[in-house]
Amino acid sequence: MRVEGYVFSIFGVFAVIVDVIYWIYSKDPTGTAALALTAGMGFLVGFYLLFTGKRIGMRPSDLADAEVADGAGELGHFTPGSYYPFFIAASATVLVSGFIFGIWLCFIGGLMTVFFATCLVFENFIHPPVPED
Repeated sequence: MRVEGYVFSIFGVFAVIVDVIYWIYSKDPTGTAALALTAGMGFLVGFYLLFTGKRIGMRPSDLADAEVADGAGELGHFTPGSYYPFFIAASATVLVSGFIFGIWLCFIGGLMTVFFATCLVFENFIHPPVPED
């Protein structure tokens, strides 16, 4: 993941340079803000990939002499199915509908969205996966 992290970090540096040049020559606050957010996202993803790459170590794709069989095996635990994304989308719809029908609906939708997002994050802690034999 080190290479991917460096690519995104270099992209962030490039976006900062372009942002400064754009700001000097155009004086456009909207484009300057958009480029600044682009640079921030490049740094955010780059930092995450570098941090995660340092934590999990080298992958087979990072090695010059790796074989295809080196990447075989378990990659991690992924939840096979969850209903929480549907409920998050429905509660986010209630949240956005609150701007049209009444601010009180925003509060209900916001609470529902936070609740279901928390349930999604802690889904494997509430219902741990059963090991398959």
